[in-house]
Amino acid sequence: MKSNKRENAIKFEGERVSYRKRGFRYGCYCFVKRLFDIVSSGLMILILSWFILLCLLIKWLEDFHNPVYLSKRVGKDGRIFKIAKIRTMVPNAEQMKQQLIDAGLNEADPPAFKMKNDPRITRVGKFFRKFSIDELLQLFNIFGGSMSVIGPRPPLPEEVAEYTEDQLHRLDIKGGLLCLWQIKRKRNEVSFDEWVKLDVEYIRKQSLWLDFKILVKGAFMVVFDHSGE
Repeated sequence: MKSNKRENAIKFEGERVSYRKRGFRYGCYCFVKRLFDIVSSGLMILILSWFILLCLLIKWLEDFHNPVYLSKRVGKDGRIFKIAKIRTMVPNAEQMKQQLIDAGLNEADPPAFKMKNDPRITRVGKFFRKFSIDELLQLFNIFGGSMSVIGPRPPLPEEVAEYTEDQLHRLDIKGGLLCLWQIKRKRNEVSFDEWVKLDVEYIRKQSLWLDFKILVKGAFMVVFDHSGE
């Protein structure tokens, strides 16, 4: 098992200085955070299972393709895992992405990719994204331990391949569903460098109080504030 885990992880050259905290107090924080992840995601799965199944059915009826999208992501210390989402794009979205990049239509700072009016997103997908419904399947990632409720958004392997040494610090802790970047107004206008700075700021300041503030503000923005669209 250990050898498989090593094979399914990005290998870093040389020794990296980690920004993660250490010690007994931080260990207690990690224990409480993991406990919250298990309890909260487990309850949400039980409560919303019927709604998730309904959304999967609606998405399947839109184009009769697999409504579940699995994407390889990079987690803590470079470990590769698969993130689950309700598909919001056309089936050939990955091929179209490179065409859009080649056409110079990427509106985000590389290695990230963003478009305000992304032609790959379907009508149902736009609605799901507006209320973050497509992210609900990540509750299973959180329950299983590959993600946390709060933490930097897990990046794509091809994005990590272009990271600088400083940007690799985003991988010092487990990736999450919500982060400081996501609770910013007009978050899609935030540069990639600023995005990384916010993630590093979170890693350095981790606390239950900070997690609580991100959780409350994130819930507010999902329901009332869609400035990040």
